[in-house]
Amino acid sequence: MKDGKSHNLLNTKFAIFLVSLLIILLPAYGQEEHREFYSKSLRTTNTGMYILGGWAIANIASGAYGWSRSGGDTKYFHQMNLFWNTVNLSIAGYALYSNFRLDITAMDPDEIMESHTRTERILFINTALNVGYIGGGFLMRHLAGRSSNHRDLLKGYGNSVIMQGGFLLLFDLALYGILRTQRIEFLENVNVAISPDISTVRLLIII
Repeated sequence: MKDGKSHNLLNTKFAIFLVSLLIILLPAYGQEEHREFYSKSLRTTNTGMYILGGWAIANIASGAYGWSRSGGDTKYFHQMNLFWNTVNLSIAGYALYSNFRLDITAMDPDEIMESHTRTERILFINTALNVGYIGGGFLMRHLAGRSSNHRDLLKGYGNSVIMQGGFLLLFDLALYGILRTQRIEFLENVNVAISPDISTVRLLIII
């Protein structure tokens, strides 16, 4: 009888020890999982910024050449491409600089998820702005037909804004979709990985 009570007491103590160990280890495990997730998130974002920067550099180079060698609306098309992508290059450069200086080890899981979802929100908002840019480009082309003094400028600028807005729309949607998918898959996997097996703990206590 005493042996049975001692056995139950030992199992209960072991179960308490196991639960305590889970309570101690799971937060650390969760933090490491979040850091690995955010490292992947930053790599994806940085790849996107390299693509944006590459597009910007190509447009600045071709824009400078076309501006100096072309006339009419084509001249203004290249001119706007150069102006527009000076901004794009600045955005890509700043984002890369900020991401490389970021210390993930100093961030807790809540900060990591907030930073990731903030990037998603920015990209999603940008898609609406890009639609507006495209609409503005078509408006400039429409106004070009009614203007005798600024026809070439409006048509050239309009064509450029349509092209740049279209590229950014596809770019932002693609990057948003990838980051959103990464977040959803991570949350599904991490919830399964760090959930303690309650039935096992109850069984240990009963035994």
